[in-house]
Amino acid sequence: MRRTSRKKRSTLANRAIAASAALILGGGGLVAVNVYASAGEGPSGSSPPTRTQNAGRQLSTIDCPEAVNGLPEVPDGARGEVDRELAAMDTQITDAYQQFADRKEQIARDPGLAENAVLGPLRSKRTASLDRIGIAIGRAGERPAGLESLAGCSLRADDSRGGNGGGRGDGNGGRGDGGGQDDGQGQDPGQNQGQDGGQDPGGQDPGQGQDPGQGEDPGQDQGQGGNGPVAADFVDIQSVQPNVDRPRQRRGASRGTFTTDCGRNENGKFNPDNVIVAPGVSNGAHHMHDYIGNQANDAFASDDDLANGATTCRNQGDRSTYYWPVLRLQNGQDEDDVDADGGGRDQNVGEIQTPSQVTLKFVGSPVGRVTAMPRFLRIITGDAKAFTNGDANANASWSCTGFEDRQLTDKYPICPEGSQVVRTFAFQNCWDGQNTDSANHRTHVAFAQENGRCPSGFRAVPQLVQRIVYDVPPGPGFAVDSFPEQLHKPITDHGDFINVFDDRLMNKLVRCINDGRRCR
Repeated sequence: MRRTSRKKRSTLANRAIAASAALILGGGGLVAVNVYASAGEGPSGSSPPTRTQNAGRQLSTIDCPEAVNGLPEVPDGARGEVDRELAAMDTQITDAYQQFADRKEQIARDPGLAENAVLGPLRSKRTASLDRIGIAIGRAGERPAGLESLAGCSLRADDSRGGNGGGRGDGNGGRGDGGGQDDGQGQDPGQNQGQDGGQDPGGQDPGQGQDPGQGEDPGQDQGQGGNGPVAADFVDIQSVQPNVDRPRQRRGASRGTFTTDCGRNENGKFNPDNVIVAPGVSNGAHHMHDYIGNQANDAFASDDDLANGATTCRNQGDRSTYYWPVLRLQNGQDEDDVDADGGGRDQNVGEIQTPSQVTLKFVGSPVGRVTAMPRFLRIITGDAKAFTNGDANANASWSCTGFEDRQLTDKYPICPEGSQVVRTFAFQNCWDGQNTDSANHRTHVAFAQENGRCPSGFRAVPQLVQRIVYDVPPGPGFAVDSFPEQLHKPITDHGDFINVFDDRLMNKLVRCINDGRRCR
């Protein structure tokens, strides 16, 4: 597959209101302050806007309750079947979104068509899937009641705001390609209290009467694929107030770091699978991922496959897998996946960009020592469905080189000439001490609380911080891959990690961090 990192510089300019981020970079790192409440219409799984609420607004996408939120603890024996049905429900939404997009103008003239052609058939398919989920759980335990209440979906508008953006970035680790409930154990790692990092330094509100997108309506679908992002999803990083503070470290903090070099995906390993969320399901993500580290990773990879897989990491003791949605230039140029699942078939189009730099660093706890991660621990940070789920589990951050004291979660940055786009993921740093995964792929890990300590029953582990840099033209001409109905919003960004360090190297990593050394 063709990849590119440098393109002709663009002179496009776009100013919208800045957002703030919730980001912790671990011991000695940075914490971005944020005051934004929610990007969605209430908590994940809550009722979407009604037709009356959307009156006069251009409907842009399909909003469905996140089914995993309504499930009880799934017995181990049922997890495989449940995961496959949840992945099927994602495909149902993708197909329904395409039906809606193809008939948007007709639906605008005849709202009843939405129910007959899109929402009704989708509800029937979701009801059947939820019934099969209930049966699967019932075989191994008590069948849950009331799952049918999760079947209904609605249409909603693109709530791109020219205002105080920024996701909370808390919760127990995002369900990655699908989101999931925030069970309250994960405190906000960004310590969300303080100034609005999105104020226009000139005191002018660009969201009031100003056109943020060269005369384009920010509520209209834009982007090469016709489903976003919109002009209001971008902001000039120079208009953002600094919003990052350094966390306070206490006596006994583990101040060391361990950096692993696994390349930039120069060899072009891509697929639209997600072995964590949708094991055994091809195209479970409906968007393309960059992979570095373990090269055996696809939807069907077992722990044994990963243990024996080749790695791009310089230290062969690290066979971990690190992956994230690709970033594309939306410049009208086709990529090799233009007719493939995860690419053009899922409305992800444009040239995939190879990062100019990838840094994978493990850091310690601000209040004490860390313990080793278990082998095959799976962590997903962020929520690929944060646009419709709400931002409770959003945890990616966007910035520009030279401006990384200014972090964004629900806006893409427009960087000045000579500056590059930076996306950062700070993964959960607390583990329950027992499980390498959980039914919703979140409750076995958590973020430290505001005081730096792990929630009760959790222990501190090394925190993975990923920093990915891209040399792209300045202007609003790029986006991360996403589920089609998520409209390529920056708040849907997310990262995935499976620990496949061997024991010797993991023990070295922990010693380096606890001893306050910088190691590679």
